[in-house]
Amino acid sequence: MIKIIYSGPYIKKEKKFIKKHPDLVSQYEKTIELLEINPYHPSLRLHKLTGKLSDLYSVSINITYRLSIEFLIKEDTIIPVEIGTHEEVY
Repeated sequence: MIKIIYSGPYIKKEKKFIKKHPDLVSQYEKTIELLEINPYHPSLRLHKLTGKLSDLYSVSINITYRLSIEFLIKEDTIIPVEIGTHEEVY
């Protein structure tokens, strides 16, 4: 099972996101659960980012919202970095 480590700055972003989008809480929670079980699940659409964000990966919460993550495969650790729309995250 993958370990997810939440930083203080991410927790603030997460709270703000949930307050702004209470209708997405269930989808967000399912995304996090699936990341812990199988980060390669097709519905997450995990992919490596490019350019200035090339150290990060992205997963989809839904068609509009994304979660950018630091994905440390060797250590089986995921560190959420950013949450929001495609434009906000990238």
